[in-house]
Amino acid sequence: MPDIAVLLLAHGTPEALEEIPEYLRNVTSGRSLPPAVVAEITHRYSLIGKSPLTELTMEQGRILAERIGLPVYVGMRNWKPYIADVVKQMRTDGVRRVVVICLAPHNSRTSVGLYRRAALAEAGDMEMVFVEGWADHPSLAAAFADRLRPAWEKLNAEIGAPVPVLFTAHSVPCRTVQAASPDASATPDPYPIEAKQTAALVAARLPELKQWYFAFQSQGMSGGPWLGPTVEETLAAIHAEGNKAILLQPIGFLCDHVEILFDVDILFRQHAAKLGLRLERPVSLNASPLLIEALADLAQKAIGQFSWGVSSN
Repeated sequence: MPDIAVLLLAHGTPEALEEIPEYLRNVTSGRSLPPAVVAEITHRYSLIGKSPLTELTMEQGRILAERIGLPVYVGMRNWKPYIADVVKQMRTDGVRRVVVICLAPHNSRTSVGLYRRAALAEAGDMEMVFVEGWADHPSLAAAFADRLRPAWEKLNAEIGAPVPVLFTAHSVPCRTVQAASPDASATPDPYPIEAKQTAALVAARLPELKQWYFAFQSQGMSGGPWLGPTVEETLAAIHAEGNKAILLQPIGFLCDHVEILFDVDILFRQHAAKLGLRLERPVSLNASPLLIEALADLAQKAIGQFSWGVSSN
């Protein structure tokens, strides 16, 4: 077995409704949420059956392993298989060097930073190369554009006019992207910049797309301000401009889960309908060959960063 492997990291999702309270405690690092919030999130999961995030991520890992000819492991930050357990298993399996790719292409000191810390905490004597944000990878933009174009052309034909596109990424609390230091020279957190960069790169691959917007979705229920504008207020503005339909593409997510299957397909669609606006979305990336191409390229380039030569046991 090769002594080098790839580790894909993702958010994680509960498998059953009764697991949601424990899952939410993991998300909040042990902080309790009001019972009403837990009940609402449980209700949302119940409406979609369950989130397919884990199984889709495992599928991405299997396809990537076939593509690059190396073992690919999958670890989750907030649910099973936990990152710590997977890294321990990798050590048991004889893995000595690890390329770590976070399946959140937009880097952030807090969100992606937590993934990094979780992986490094169990690394021991393994050498890890952690791929930083990959928001500008051309195959990522190509993957989203490949999903976007047929959906956009279909909706244009049905409406009889060009339809605007709304790109979204998951919102985060404003405090998490503020500089850790009050020094004006401190580097700002890259997350909101990189999310908008991906949107622009995807839009550029459809030169005939003249009207597009960007919003942050799925603001949390905890206190304090979150990044905006929200999808709801952006939809209202789009409708006020005289549009009858909108195509919403989440470019911050690499596969289906509750933020797409509930937030977009149910919540935002209902909100748009109340405004008199038809809302559709393209198919999610999931097992997109272009996404796998991006991950393979990231892995292969990262292998060259190890401090000693590639070998096999």
